[in-house]
Amino acid sequence: MLAKDSFNSYEKLAIDVRDNGVCIVTLNRPSKRNALDTATVEELVQFFSGAHRNGVKAVVLAGAGDHFCAGLDLVEHWKEDRSPDEFMHVCLRWHEAFNKMEYGGVPVIAALQGAVVGGGLELASAAHIRVMDQTTYFALPEGQRGIFTGGGATIRVSDLIGKSRMIDMILMGRVYQGQDAVDLGLAQYITEGASFDKALELADRAAENLPLTNYAICSAISHLNNMSGMDAAYAEAVVAGVVNTQPAARARLEAFANKTAARVRPND
Repeated sequence: MLAKDSFNSYEKLAIDVRDNGVCIVTLNRPSKRNALDTATVEELVQFFSGAHRNGVKAVVLAGAGDHFCAGLDLVEHWKEDRSPDEFMHVCLRWHEAFNKMEYGGVPVIAALQGAVVGGGLELASAAHIRVMDQTTYFALPEGQRGIFTGGGATIRVSDLIGKSRMIDMILMGRVYQGQDAVDLGLAQYITEGASFDKALELADRAAENLPLTNYAICSAISHLNNMSGMDAAYAEAVVAGVVNTQPAARARLEAFANKTAARVRPND
């Protein structure tokens, strides 16, 4: 059961809990284009650390205002004048937050609009599904800022689009928009209207799946991709052994056997 009282202590994130177990998590710093300061990252760690345990079935991750996320709060970073050790630990907290998203077992659908830049792209790339609209643009401007990625672009963005394209983005400040961004792999869906509406539709659909099945999809696949081929094959079989024999699946399997389940058909 969804523990709604668990989401009352957030200030940087606006959290809307729906009756079907879908949580809408909104970065709530529109005046800063939702740039990630340390307090926001801590709240992301807090939320995604307990999402599955608190009964969340799917998450729509959005940004307030016209932009999803402009990345690292560079003003905070400049004012703090951090030491190398201090900033290393800032980066490790970013990794903690994004790993909790990717490996936490709860489907995360990012609703993207406007800037998805720098650390904002690192955040989006930790989501399982990304939906963009016609205003969305992707960039890694760290090269022009005199800094380097610290929140996983070298891992997740390069996995999405390839090492060479990721290097091109950060070295040249290249910006991707529209269908080019989808074709490249930065998003899976592009909408004519609001990306949020499509993201919520997908989250509602994902929430209808069995939680254990979603946990395997949104956790095991990432773990398996970190393994050698032989280890991944063995681990996949173990996961399938657990998930495919869960008692909650029997009614769905029976519906398939009785030909009362919805059929898989091509899109119109």
